[in-house]
Amino acid sequence: MKAAKIVMTSLAAASLVTSAALAQQSMSGMVTKIDRLSGTISIQQTQSGTVGASGGSIQEYKVPKGQSLEAFHAGDKVSFTTTDSDGGKIINKLDKQK
Repeated sequence: MKAAKIVMTSLAAASLVTSAALAQQSMSGMVTKIDRLSGTISIQQTQSGTVGASGGSIQEYKVPKGQSLEAFHAGDKVSFTTTDSDGGKIINKLDKQK
């Protein structure tokens, strides 16, 4: 019985680590719109795959209050990570690409 508890606990811990890693994926895209008053940024994800494929869909993300959007402008290429919350998608990390 103790062995079964240890195995189940290990599986539960492994699934939590895996789901957290999947929740924060690094993505890249182009800034299409910034609303500094409401603290949101719209980014069109870079489409990976076939040459000549059209760009991905444009998504709007919330930016945490401590993070400034002053350095970013429409047309900037960025890399970012997001998480989903009850209020929508939130940017965790946002960096300009060179």
